[in-house]
Amino acid sequence: MGSILLFLAIIPVVLILLYVYSRDRNKEPTKLLIKLFIFGIISCFLTLAITDVLDKIFPFFAEDEANLNHLEIFLSVFIGVALVEEFSKWVMAYLIGYNSEEFDEVYDSIVYAVFVSLGFAFFENFLYVIGNQSILVGIFRGVLAVPGHACYGLYMGYYLSLAKIYSKRGRPEIERRYLFLSILVPTILHGIYDFCILSKIDALLLVFVVFVGLLYFYLCL
Repeated sequence: MGSILLFLAIIPVVLILLYVYSRDRNKEPTKLLIKLFIFGIISCFLTLAITDVLDKIFPFFAEDEANLNHLEIFLSVFIGVALVEEFSKWVMAYLIGYNSEEFDEVYDSIVYAVFVSLGFAFFENFLYVIGNQSILVGIFRGVLAVPGHACYGLYMGYYLSLAKIYSKRGRPEIERRYLFLSILVPTILHGIYDFCILSKIDALLLVFVVFVGLLYFYLCL
């Protein structure tokens, strides 16, 4: 049982990493990719630290969703979860990837952000799957949550690449705009995903199915 759960926790991360890596024509240094992945794991601890502070400021963030109204769930999901997690991943992608001397192509930042995102997803997935001792949780997260994190990283990396382009052109105002979008867009996507699940609004189940389908579509482009 334990080996099956470990396999389920790891394999979706490995498969997506290999896919993204295979799409990179000029491969990034292995040492840099490992560093990005490790700092993605570290971003989980940054998330926990920020969440602890927010829970003290907004106590309902720490409440079970069953005890919250739709507005509280919305705020909790988009700010307490999506924004905090994507910001934590963004910090690592920016510090390690965006400022790397190896960053010389548009696709590079997508690779960087996805590796950070999947470092985060790996640690989170491990905790959920092993913690719940559930094969069903492992399958569900492998099919939905892990690809979701990869897709948020894809968008983060895309906007970071645009920011880098305008940074090199000496247009800091446009660079800042794309840096902002590199956090905002993944946060919105992440928030939609979580809200569709947690709000328990029947109509959003269809939205969720379509949304996940689009995530897979853009991830595989």
